[in-house]
This record gives sequence, structure tokens and C-alpha cells, in this order.
Amino acid sequence: MFARSESGKAAGLAAATLANNAIQLVFTVVFTRLLGATDYGTLAALVSAFLILMVAGQSMQMAAAREAALDRLGRPELLRATLRAWTRRLLVALVAVAAAAVLLREQLAALIGVDDVPWAAALIPPTGVLWMLLSLQRGALQGLRVYHPIGVSIVAEAAGRLIFGLVFVGLGLGVTGALLGTPVAFAFIVLWLERELQRRVGLAVVRESLRTLRSLIGDGWVPILGLFLLASLQNVDVIVAKHRLDGDAAGSYAAAAVAAKAVVWVAIGIGLHLLPEATRRAAAGLDPRPVLLRALAILGIVAAPALLVFALAPELLLRLAFGPDLTQAADALLLLGAAMTLLAVAYLTVQYMVALHETRFLWVLGVVALAEPFVLAAGRQSIVGFAAIVFGVQCVAASSVLALGVLARRRSVATA
Repeated sequence: MFARSESGKAAGLAAATLANNAIQLVFTVVFTRLLGATDYGTLAALVSAFLILMVAGQSMQMAAAREAALDRLGRPELLRATLRAWTRRLLVALVAVAAAAVLLREQLAALIGVDDVPWAAALIPPTGVLWMLLSLQRGALQGLRVYHPIGVSIVAEAAGRLIFGLVFVGLGLGVTGALLGTPVAFAFIVLWLERELQRRVGLAVVRESLRTLRSLIGDGWVPILGLFLLASLQNVDVIVAKHRLDGDAAGSYAAAAVAAKAVVWVAIGIGLHLLPEATRRAAAGLDPRPVLLRALAILGIVAAPALLVFALAPELLLRLAFGPDLTQAADALLLLGAAMTLLAVAYLTVQYMVALHETRFLWVLGVVALAEPFVLAAGRQSIVGFAAIVFGVQCVAASSVLALGVLARRRSVATA
């Protein structure tokens, strides 16, 4: 019975995201040992740059989920036709973006700070297009309340990245091969979700498309901008660390950041349930607040033991997970874990406010996200000092966004 309840569905998606994060941890452990501290720092900077780019796909997933939840994408066969039209456009964009990335690979590598692996930098833009396609498929399923394939795809995506990355590194491609596993895994998941959509929704028996991809992007500017700012807050510290810390210290900081971000990835899984459910309740005139409270409660249950481990045995955790060469950031792990927990609270609150069509959180996130890289780059901090700045930034962001979320709820009650 619990598995079929709303709490059970949210917990199931959170569990899938936890499994994804566990595989990502294995990914980090394996590739830190295969590549070494310095090369892993390079890989971490590349992955962090991609995670910021991922916001386009995540925002499209939110927009598609909200539109499908409100039945604005039409009956199932029309929804399938719309998805097919979006897929064709994105495949054309994939070819164009890949060609441009190859031509500009040296400039992309310099921007990220990985001049020695330009071909790896060239992988990031086309991988972003594949991620957008995958996200649109998940958003459609999310809006239809078909959560099981989403959970399976989350776990399979991480497993595919690990397996394909190992194959390509084994072939001698190094950092570039480790990153190449990601777009290959995305491609396989896209094909599998296409089959799941066909099985659960049916074939596209009509040729018309109810919504264009451009209109979805235009209507989804709030989640696009909001998630971009959240992604920046989540990942820009690793990129700045690559520039400001020496090679081994940057690699150690990146490893600690991966461990700390487990809570954020859980929040992303919980948000897959929060957004459509809060959207439906608000549209029906019901109180959406229980959906947010349930999401925050599940987040707290996951975060508490993680923070306890970060406090009691940070060096042991990093040594066992990443090896003795990547323990320099042990003293900073609790600060980073607390910072990422606060970011997870902000993420869930943003999902809630997007469901309520609120936009006031954007100016808060915008100011904080713009300030963070400048504050981090000022002077020469130790690893702990660097993490303390990240914690302070997340305190400001989370407290401000949560306060605006409470005000959004009060305003919706007054309007009703």
C-alpha cells in the first residue's frame, strides 16, 4: 500500500536517485584510481561544466511535466506526435551543435580550464542536446504520472555512464573516454524510453503537433532560468577550485564535493514527484503545501545520516571511497555536506514555486549565483576556507528562497 501512495511514489523516485548517486560514487572511486588525482580534477571540471549545461534539459522536463499534468499536450496520441516532432528537431540540432563544438574545441577547453583535453570539452555541448531529449521524454511520463520507467532510467543512466566510461578508458582514451561514456549512455536510455512511451501511450497515429518546442521553451523561461541558477550554485565551486587550487588539492576538493552532493541528487529525484503533484493540487484549488512538506521530510530523513557520517568520519570515508591521495578535503566535508543540504532545500522550494507559477525567487538566486564565483576567486583560501564560503552562500540562497516559498503559499491562500 505504501508503494502506491503519494509518499511511496516520492520515496521510490528518491530511492532511484540514491541508487544513481551510489553508482556515481562508484564512478568517482573507479576513475580517481584509474586517472589519478590531477586527471580526475580535470574530469570533475568537465562534468561540472556539463552539470551547469544540464539545466536546459531539466527545465524542459519541468515544463513538459507541468504541461502534461494540466492536459495541455492533448490526448495520448497527440502527445506522442508532439514528442516525435520535438525529437526530430533535437536530432537536427544535435548534428549542428556537434559540428560547432568540434570547431570550437580549443576555446571550450580554455573556458573550462582543461586545455590538455580539447576533444573532451567538445563532447559537452552535444551531450547537452541528448540530455534535453532524454529530459523531455521523462517530463512527458512524469506529467502522465508514469513514474516507474523514470526511476528505472535514472538508475540505468548512471550504470551506463560507468560501464561505457570504463570501456573507453580501457581502450586508452583517458579523460576523454571517461566522459564519452555519458553521451553513449544517454543515447541508449533515449531509445529505451521511446519504446516505453510507445508501449504505455501508444503510437503517434496523428501527424499534428499541439505544441512546438519553441513555444515550450518560451513558456518555460522561469524553470530554465531558475534551474540554471541552481546548477551554477551547485557546480561553479568545483570549476573555480580547478583555477584557484593546485592540481592535487583541486582533485581532493572535487572528490569531497561529489560525496557532499549526494543529498542534492536525492532532492532531484523527490522533485520528479513534487512538481506534477503540486501543479495538480494548485490547479484543482487544493492546498499544495503538503506536497512540499512531504518532500522536505523525505529530504531530512536522507540528509541526517549523511551529515552524521561527514561529521564523525570524513577522512575515513574519503580514503575508503577515493583513496589516500584524495583526503586533503576531509576537514571541509561537513561544511560541503551542510551547504549541499541547504541547496537541496532551495531546489525543492523552487520546484514548488514553479508549480504555483511564482517567479520572485529568481532575483534572489540571480544575485547569489552571480556573486559566488567572485567571492570564491578573491584571495587564496585554504580548502576549508573555500568550503566555508560555499556554505555561507548556500545559507543565504536557501533561507531566502524558503521564505519566499512560504510567502507564495500565503499569497495563494489570500487570492483563493
